[in-house]
Amino acid sequence: QLQLEESGGGLVQSGGSLRLSCATSGFTLNSYAIGWFRQAPGKEREAVSCISSSEGTANYADSVKGRFTISRDNAKNTVYLQMNNLKPEDTGVYYCAAKRWPLSTVVCAGMTSWGKGTLVTVSS
Repeated sequence: QLQLEESGGGLVQSGGSLRLSCATSGFTLNSYAIGWFRQAPGKEREAVSCISSSEGTANYADSVKGRFTISRDNAKNTVYLQMNNLKPEDTGVYYCAAKRWPLSTVVCAGMTSWGKGTLVTVSS
């Protein structure tokens, strides 16, 4: 059974850093594209960053470019989201999601499996 579990969220001051982890099981990570998404209070869920299955090609939302970095360790079945220079508007529940996509291109749409999320709160 395909599972994803996020960790690493918490309360941090503006300008601080957090690293989120997405531990996966039940599937071969190197055949799946992985994405990080977030949902702020009262807002729709949005894509933050996604990474391809093989070459590690990534994309980022404009609001996090230069501050967030997505990476993957297929040997550890884990995907990370390093978040630096956090801002209050980064507050929300962060989810990782997966889609079978054994190609080198990046895809965020059509994710088929989701974790339960981890809360990130950035205070001003």
